[in-house]
Amino acid sequence: MNYINQGSKDTRSGYGDAMTELGRSNPNVVALCADLVGSLKIQPFIDENPERFFQVGIAEANMMGIAAGLTIGGKIPFTGTFANFSTGRVYDQIRQSIAYSGKNVKICASHAGITLGEDGATHQILEDIGMMKMLPHMVVINPCDYNQTKAATLAIAEYDGPVYLRFGRPVVPNFTKADGTFEIGKALLLEEGTEVTIVATGHLVWEALLAADELAKKGISAEVINIHTIKPLDEEAILKSVAKTGCLVSCEEHNYLGGLGESISRVLVQNHPVPQEFVATKDTFGESGTPAQLMKKYGLDSTTIVAAAEKVLKRK
Repeated sequence: MNYINQGSKDTRSGYGDAMTELGRSNPNVVALCADLVGSLKIQPFIDENPERFFQVGIAEANMMGIAAGLTIGGKIPFTGTFANFSTGRVYDQIRQSIAYSGKNVKICASHAGITLGEDGATHQILEDIGMMKMLPHMVVINPCDYNQTKAATLAIAEYDGPVYLRFGRPVVPNFTKADGTFEIGKALLLEEGTEVTIVATGHLVWEALLAADELAKKGISAEVINIHTIKPLDEEAILKSVAKTGCLVSCEEHNYLGGLGESISRVLVQNHPVPQEFVATKDTFGESGTPAQLMKKYGLDSTTIVAAAEKVLKRK
């Protein structure tokens, strides 16, 4: 493997640290939160910029409306709450007031996916990527570690338009470069290979790298691509890879219905049909448990990715 775990960190801290930097460098950046300051790691931003912070309380729909209004005065609002409440609870407000109007709101969603863990199915959302990618004008970003989450947060402040930024609660391996650039819509080739393409997003990127290592021990050459931007999707990177390998495994901490895998399927069927296997949750809600227990139970780990790669290779 070309990547080394530099020490585990939670991706939400990448968001919080980037907000502190943005507070110092961009006077138009403002933060809104729905009573989850500690969970979003934005207390340093608030301490340094109290006049640029709005505590909305448990009124997420109101938060989205306020954020949309703030853009009219030239502000760049970053909203913050759990991913479930950032999307499912406020979908109408996002659709009507933000996406339809093309407002420059950054919807920043922590505690996404099943790795929210012990809070259980009511708080774990596995449908948010699908909900947000279907909205016209919306950019959808799902970074893989602390460094990439920090870089993504800084990058979206420079982008003019609505963005959904998804990140998580647990500590996970931090393996990308601390000074790495983040280009919206540009996939990253992490490992070159010739026999199977593994495309992963978010927490599954590290698992994909582990899987590639295991496959190499079996004599199978796997190419690993980090898709941090689900919309707009880097179709060129995907097609270039499958033209070489002839098959693909998509990996995401999300329902296989409506997620990254289905976006990739559309690209393949329209341009270069090849066999594809999905590593994702299978149209189910989550449950309470530790992140590690849940990732294993729902097949969101390197072992499942290896099995999926071996299966898709037989379909070539």
